[in-house]
Amino acid sequence: MLAIFKREIQSFFTSSIGYLVVGLFLVLSGLFLWVFKGPYNVFDYGFADLGKFFLLTPWVFLFLIPAITMKSFAEERKLGTLELIFIKPLPLWKTVLGKFFGALTLAILAIIPTGVYVYCVSQLGTTVGNLDMGLVIGSYFGLLFLTAAYTAIGIFTSTLTENQIVAFILGTVLCFLIYYGFDALASLFSDGGLSLQTRNLGMKSHFDSVSKGVLDTRDLLYFGTLTAFFLFLTVSQLKTLNR
Repeated sequence: MLAIFKREIQSFFTSSIGYLVVGLFLVLSGLFLWVFKGPYNVFDYGFADLGKFFLLTPWVFLFLIPAITMKSFAEERKLGTLELIFIKPLPLWKTVLGKFFGALTLAILAIIPTGVYVYCVSQLGTTVGNLDMGLVIGSYFGLLFLTAAYTAIGIFTSTLTENQIVAFILGTVLCFLIYYGFDALASLFSDGGLSLQTRNLGMKSHFDSVSKGVLDTRDLLYFGTLTAFFLFLTVSQLKTLNR
């Protein structure tokens, strides 16, 4: 598994993919937070906190994570090297985890430089340094769990086709539906209890909860279960392709 993980990381940074993903994320988040006028601009917001960043990032990652994962198995299928994975003595689940952690690591590397935003916002407050770090840390944890779920979904959709563009579209659509789709569906119900239950099926509800700085075990269990479920589907799909 470690060898596959290293190979994935190496493949990202020996091509332009790794640099492009990290650079694109930082440029987009930077422009929307600090330059472009609009709902995500920190200066227009008027409060010295990172709330707008954590509202923006799930939508940016909605496209960037599938872009990272789209080649994971789609490329193997296209090149005909998937059979080599099947004949290796390494269990399929270890291969899947190696690719999963490789893609997740790249996403985390894109997030790390945003620590600069924490410093900048803390300096913008009426009282310098008066930033709720508990809320910030909780939000970063929530973003990590959300990224893991996105990555698992993207890895799964890459097993469904040998076309990387199709895998990207499938990953983006599925991430969107699970992140925001249940919120949209909940708005159609007049019953408050049913609406809340429906909303809790989506990632957005649980991400919003963690982003408040409270690490509720129900939210952690949700993201852990969702990630494990799609990794399980990935292994099952590979086994189906190996028949």
